[in-house]
Amino acid sequence: MAARLYVGLVALGAATAILLGVFLGPITEVDLGTLLLLAILFVIAESIATMVDSGKTGISPASAASLAAVVLVGPVGAAIVGIASGLVIRRQNLVKRLFNGAQFVIAGYASGTVFQLLGGRMGVPEPEMFPWILLPFTGAVLTFSLCNTLLMAGLMWSLGELRLKRPRHMRWRPLATLELSSIGYAMLGLFIAAIWGAVGPFAVLLVLLPLFIARWAFDQYVFQQRAHEATLATLCQAVETKDYYTRGHCMRVAKAAAMIAEELGMSAERVQTMRYAGMLHDIGKLGVPTKILQKAGKLTEEEYAAIQLHPMRGYEIVREIDFLDEALAGILHHHERIDGGGYPKGLAGEDIPEAARLVSVADVFDCLTSTRSYRKAWSTEAAIAELRRCAGTQFDPRMVEALVRAVEREGWEVPDLVEPVEDACEPCTAQPVGASEAAPETVPTGAAQTAADGDTQTDTNLTVGVVEETTG
Repeated sequence: MAARLYVGLVALGAATAILLGVFLGPITEVDLGTLLLLAILFVIAESIATMVDSGKTGISPASAASLAAVVLVGPVGAAIVGIASGLVIRRQNLVKRLFNGAQFVIAGYASGTVFQLLGGRMGVPEPEMFPWILLPFTGAVLTFSLCNTLLMAGLMWSLGELRLKRPRHMRWRPLATLELSSIGYAMLGLFIAAIWGAVGPFAVLLVLLPLFIARWAFDQYVFQQRAHEATLATLCQAVETKDYYTRGHCMRVAKAAAMIAEELGMSAERVQTMRYAGMLHDIGKLGVPTKILQKAGKLTEEEYAAIQLHPMRGYEIVREIDFLDEALAGILHHHERIDGGGYPKGLAGEDIPEAARLVSVADVFDCLTSTRSYRKAWSTEAAIAELRRCAGTQFDPRMVEALVRAVEREGWEVPDLVEPVEDACEPCTAQPVGASEAAPETVPTGAAQTAADGDTQTDTNLTVGVVEETTG
């Protein structure tokens, strides 16, 4: 209800801007042919938007048409061009079309007004106006961007998305990247206006051709990314088919890894790399005999040694996939420990690659919060307490706290419970946090180490510490 009311107010503001412009502005000086062509350019540019972020966000060059209108037909003309957003050739509901149109109207009128206040003149720019026209045009571009940002922030607020998050927990980097892309397109508006006087309506064709090429190239990039995702998801499914009582584990580790990476402020590219590392961290289980992965009862020393080879086997399987890059180190070293007691290389501290330290925490967190054939899932709070207990010995404390902050912000969905299988593995002696029985002082490892050792039947010859048990 609040969102619809907000959209209605924005639409009312847009209508007011147009009426004021018509009565106060020199509407009679606007060339109707130029206005019509700019509106057509706007509709086409907005219709070829490339959707990203699972279809939630679009990147389009329509701002270039809006800013060209600011120069060629003034504030009122730019506002009228913005109305054309309602004609965009894309599946949208009526409310979304209304908001988008009103948003472009307000941004176009405001940026056109700023352009003229800073000394800009409506019409085709003359050669002698350069480079001085850059000042008012830059002011118009920044005003256009600011209006769009504020209007979108208001919509997010009315939907409750901003109120659920503190400012420092917002993902500002992706939003800033999208806004910079929009500003880059907007700067093309001056180019359109400048060549309009030389070639007239053909300026539309000169602009549309590179826009279509750019859109095609971006679509190819998005298609390639989706193909990568599908390929890695298939590999994950292959692992989970073989190790059937860890279904969904790889994708949940990928999600947790991305949450940690975002909390640490990594770039979008590195966040994606951490996701890939999480997805494929157990790919080496394809090289472990199925009879070991699904064995009932405790493992022999030889069988457990085979389990411990899975990080190296995983690295060997995917090392030729060049786009994995840093993820390869996460796959190879995600069982290393900060104190040097891990495998396969026995690395310690900062010698362990950052990706591996990150995936290690994500891996164990999902193990602890998932039901296994030998134990029930721990609560999120109990799992966090265990991670913190092992920080500095098994885990990088910085990664642990990043996960804690991310989970506090976004929550964590515990996977559906699964029924224990008949060939259940040897029960883990580690139990959830909260019991009266204390952990043995001489035991160096705990439930987190048990989880880290592979989500498979653990060798009960290994001494595992008992942490306090939760009641209820």
